[in-house]
Amino acid sequence: MAKPVRGLRFQPSGGSRAAQIPVGKKQRLTIERLANDGRGIAFLEGRTWFVVGALAGEEVEARVLGAHGKVVEARTERVFSASDLRRPAPCAHAGRCGGCSVQHLPHDEQLALKQRMLAEQLSRVAGVEPEEWAPPLSGPEFGYRRRARVAVRWDAKAKKLEVGFRAAGSQDIVAIDECPVLVQPLQPIMSRLPAMLQRLSKPQALGHVELFSGSAIAVLLRHMAPLSAADLEILQAFCAFHEAQLWLHGEGEPQPVDPGQALGYRLEPWNLQLAYRPGDFVQVNAGVNEAMVAQALEWLAPQADERVLDLFCGLGNFALPLAQNVREVVAVEGVATMVARAAENAASNNLHNTRFFQADLSQPLSDAEWAREGFSAVLLDPPRDGAFEVVRKLASLGAKRLVYVSCNPATLARDTVELVRQGYRLKRAGILDMFPQTAHVEAMALFEAS
Repeated sequence: MAKPVRGLRFQPSGGSRAAQIPVGKKQRLTIERLANDGRGIAFLEGRTWFVVGALAGEEVEARVLGAHGKVVEARTERVFSASDLRRPAPCAHAGRCGGCSVQHLPHDEQLALKQRMLAEQLSRVAGVEPEEWAPPLSGPEFGYRRRARVAVRWDAKAKKLEVGFRAAGSQDIVAIDECPVLVQPLQPIMSRLPAMLQRLSKPQALGHVELFSGSAIAVLLRHMAPLSAADLEILQAFCAFHEAQLWLHGEGEPQPVDPGQALGYRLEPWNLQLAYRPGDFVQVNAGVNEAMVAQALEWLAPQADERVLDLFCGLGNFALPLAQNVREVVAVEGVATMVARAAENAASNNLHNTRFFQADLSQPLSDAEWAREGFSAVLLDPPRDGAFEVVRKLASLGAKRLVYVSCNPATLARDTVELVRQGYRLKRAGILDMFPQTAHVEAMALFEAS
């Protein structure tokens, strides 16, 4: 009787498995083309490499950030042969900070990349092209970001406080003393923030810091333990020096240290003031936001006798300007606190033809009371996962015109398939350059009933 063979039970079939590439390994690569997210693509020994900071035609040395099967994610460490398109990175933290992944591309090339990304998704997924391409909606490429979340972490082993932004491809924190995309009022706060936080008595109890610049400047500190009187004094002195409001986020919702202070932002073309609290969603690019609202109103062409639906309304960013032009706006949002704040914003701006409702917009539109009368036009601005369940019922509301503001071309394209099936035509589309120096694409599309 033959001796039984042991030790083969867990051996993979089809031969030995290829060794995984270790994180940190450096590899020389030739970049073939750009991916839709702006990373360079290279092919080597049966693997596809996605390389942050590389351009088509370049020869680079890349450091591995992670590998999964035959896909390797990496970042550029050195450029041996540069593309003619490459420009010197404007930020001293380029290549380490994970924020601005395409700053090595001139701004006009960034816009062209985003336009291709949108067109490719609409063509490949939905099989359509708009009847008209709108020019990119853009503003200054630097100094535009009015809100930022700063990472804060206590390194117990090194006994030091790390303050900055997340590194590319990891949870490491890159110390930041200057950020070119922040609006100017936040720059001195950003540069002095680390030294101030290091003076606090319980650094291990600190969470993140949020900065905001609108009708006022605000600094919010997330903390996991009560602050001492001495620490609170340090924070208040820092904010007083920078003429900023101090907000604290311990248990419950964020709260201002001085309850009498107001915080918000203006929509100047419509003479509107919107209240805002740290943690609320707000478009970080004020200039492009105003241009986006103006373009949405132009495309939607609301008439004085019309009833308009605004889905995913947030604080009323679109609903309030719309209300100045129509008989009634019905605005719907999934987060109850945002619904309440949007209603307060309408009242404080003396707009009484708006009604706000809370509803789970990830689910199909039910026979809600607010939907029964129907609408002439619809505007929606969903999160990254889109609005598939919502758009499935839009034709039943009777809307002849629909403006879809998207922060994800892939889900916009998917939802376009459903809108076309319902009889809508894609009349116009274009990109919104809300985040210059990044590959993030926002877009606007106009649909009309056939």
